[in-house]
Amino acid sequence: MTESAADPLTAKLPAGFDALAEDVALAAEVADALAKVEEDLLGSLASADELVNASARYLAQAGGKRVRPLLTVLTSMLGDGVDERVRRAAAVMEMTHLATLYHDDVMDSAPVRRGAPAAHQVWGNSVAILTGDLILARASRLMAELGVEASQIQAQTFERLVMGQLHETVGPQEGEDSYAHYLRVIGDKTGSLVAAASRLGAHFGGCSADTIAMLEEYGEAVGVAFQLADDVIDLTADPEASGKTPGTDLREGVATLPVLLLRQHAETATTTQARADSEQVLARIDGDLSSDEALADAVAAVVAHPVTEESWEVAHSWAEKAKDAIAELPESTVKSALLSFADAVVEREG
Repeated sequence: MTESAADPLTAKLPAGFDALAEDVALAAEVADALAKVEEDLLGSLASADELVNASARYLAQAGGKRVRPLLTVLTSMLGDGVDERVRRAAAVMEMTHLATLYHDDVMDSAPVRRGAPAAHQVWGNSVAILTGDLILARASRLMAELGVEASQIQAQTFERLVMGQLHETVGPQEGEDSYAHYLRVIGDKTGSLVAAASRLGAHFGGCSADTIAMLEEYGEAVGVAFQLADDVIDLTADPEASGKTPGTDLREGVATLPVLLLRQHAETATTTQARADSEQVLARIDGDLSSDEALADAVAAVVAHPVTEESWEVAHSWAEKAKDAIAELPESTVKSALLSFADAVVEREG
């Protein structure tokens, strides 16, 4: 393709949205909308209070893929297109996402976010938590100005985000299936906000009820697929390319998809050898992983086990669910971009 105004946009987009480059006019419209969303986002986070201004804009200015605002913009284009309400909803979706990052980093004691020290490392836990609360308050106020239905969607999504974090924190209840519990957690923590972003774009774009439902289902499945892929990437990513140490989740004792499947293998294996192999890998995972050598050994053991390939298959199955959800939409550049993005979330390296 010859160089055009679309190229700077597609260079900045998350993987999978290359289809936009084929429609220069649409790409320019998306670029313009996202630029205005970014202005609205930073403006909504600004404050005359010096501390609040610095802390609230901190993560937004650190970067990010802006997947949720992008989906809100794109799904509106399946209807009447972008207007001020769509841009406002897109900014609110990113604000909600940012607020959860402030809280998550405190709960996880995360040292880094987006290549910079996490907010709690700069200002302390209390300021980081209160900054997240403040951003959520502003997001709720902005959404309330868009009407009752929009405010209800925002509130329901926020409730799911909190419930997902709560259920992850306390773990599965006695007798609850760990795998089902985990899917519920990531559906609430990740899928809900992506679903809301897709739904709001279609809603304010004037799409039909059927189209809105399709896009909401698409967003939920894409969000789950993204997180499931993250689980595997945590083990398989090239540290030089990703900047991450493989096995971070293992070291922190997070029960991600490969570990859950591994425990299932140990319980349900049909041969003595298969059960012994799974138990041996589990012993490494459950051991002391404080040293880099022990962690690398545990990571290698999990990657070599069939559960890693099975985990990829599960992630791909959720990407297929996302694509199936919008299969009946008329063919368009936007639909092509959404379909490609569903594949890209499970085909990335980091």
